[in-house]
Amino acid sequence: MSTDQKRAPLEQPSRSGHLTLRTDDGRPGEVRVVFEGLPQQRLGKVFSGAALWHGAIVALWFLFVWLVPDPVREAVLPDFLPRGLVFLAEPGPGGGGGGGNRLPEPPKRAELAGREKISVPALEPEPTPEPTPEEPPLDQLNIPAQMLAAATETSPGVIESDQASRSTGPGGGSGAGAGEGSGLGQGTGGGIGGGIYRPGSGVINPRILREVKPQYTADAMRAKVQGTVLLEAVVLADGTVGRIDVVKSLDPTFGLDQEAVRAAKQWRFLPGTRFGEPVAVLVTIELTFTLR
Repeated sequence: MSTDQKRAPLEQPSRSGHLTLRTDDGRPGEVRVVFEGLPQQRLGKVFSGAALWHGAIVALWFLFVWLVPDPVREAVLPDFLPRGLVFLAEPGPGGGGGGGNRLPEPPKRAELAGREKISVPALEPEPTPEPTPEEPPLDQLNIPAQMLAAATETSPGVIESDQASRSTGPGGGSGAGAGEGSGLGQGTGGGIGGGIYRPGSGVINPRILREVKPQYTADAMRAKVQGTVLLEAVVLADGTVGRIDVVKSLDPTFGLDQEAVRAAKQWRFLPGTRFGEPVAVLVTIELTFTLR
């Protein structure tokens, strides 16, 4: 078979939709086109349906992707790290840099030219002095100091006792003063002052903690007795009331003075102090009886 016979020349199509070719055996054959004889309207419907089907598939895929939530990924650390793990220190990212002028001094502030010809230098603020630490206060010491009258020599201004009565004061004892004992001053016992003090000269008055009202007697209520009883009491160092004297009586007949003393005995005080130490102090208590 020659080369010319192997190559089968294609002839021009005899009619629309057909191709004619010649084979080796010399018999012509026909090749049908796939869409031969299909009307144009049917082809359009086929292509439109295929396009709609593909579009629906793509829309369903996007809808599925949009509805399905993103999976939550959590970082899971291993229970233990390998023993041979070595962390290497690597340089981190650099920070922000400054300008590129690289001046040795910081840039000056923006200033406007003044209107005056002469510039007055600004006063520099005076440095604030540092506060000096305060020294701790000295501890107070209670020194048992005594006056000169406690010595054997006679001091100027001290009243000398009478040799006959051995006392020149209104108190009981051999001393000079209003106390009881052989000392000088008010109080009981020997020495200067004594166990009972009066307010003043460093003595702080007691403060009332509990106050008890006096009660009327039946005879006093029938007699309609009203008034005030004035008492002088000694507040001891423990806050209780010691000796009580009636300075101004209201009714010794119907028993109101005794009721006043009985009520004052039940009072309680915060004891008075002298140089921070509780002492016995003589106070005045006034109790009023009133009928309502």
